[in-house]
Amino acid sequence: MVNLSTSHLNLHFGKNHVLKDINIGIPAGKVSAIIGPSGCGKSTLLRSFNRMNDFVKDLRISGSVKVGDTDIYRDRTDLSRLRARVGMVFQKPNPFPKSIFKNVSFGLDIQGKYSQCETYSIVQESLKAAWLWDEVKDRLHSPAMALSGGQQQRLCIARALANSPEVLLLDEPTSALDPQSTAKIEELCLALKERISILIVTHNIAQAGRISDYTAFMYLGELIEFGETAQMFTVPQDKRTEAYLTGVFG
Repeated sequence: MVNLSTSHLNLHFGKNHVLKDINIGIPAGKVSAIIGPSGCGKSTLLRSFNRMNDFVKDLRISGSVKVGDTDIYRDRTDLSRLRARVGMVFQKPNPFPKSIFKNVSFGLDIQGKYSQCETYSIVQESLKAAWLWDEVKDRLHSPAMALSGGQQQRLCIARALANSPEVLLLDEPTSALDPQSTAKIEELCLALKERISILIVTHNIAQAGRISDYTAFMYLGELIEFGETAQMFTVPQDKRTEAYLTGVFG
């Protein structure tokens, strides 16, 4: 488990100044949430921690972004290693058109350094960690696309966990799920923080209140407030935070 941090992070997509002088330190071994209205930069900040923004045209970035003690925007950063170290799960489940087993073993197969026995063991443990093993253990070679939406999202979490990440980034992971599947993902996050740092973007204020230890509130590309969730939700330090939490805007 490692902490995440930024120092004077500014990010532009062309002429659009998306992140404005972001300074934040996200503690290890906790669930931290990023909340704020649509278009405020939540997902862009999240994706800065594994350089997924690199795929966007006309990206310009200044300042530092660190995973632990590593500044990940240095020229020599190994992006494959970084994205194994900092796993990510997206808004909509995105299993590969492969079997359940091959989805989880995908990153291991690419590395090519694990025996068949080692691969099976890691896949099993990853599915167990994602609370999916008991539901799929008898059909590991069935198509992943046949799983329900909630199962597919937990499969994507298992796929990330198979690479032994230190951090898990979740970009609105329950927005496409039913309430029961959402509750299971939330419970899973609380269990996983014992072994991994979790940073989640959510549009659901109640969800942030239920599962996060720390919360960041963003507005118009700025980090307005960051602190312990219980304190922020009870006594916010900024009027804009209070207005958002009470539904005045957003």
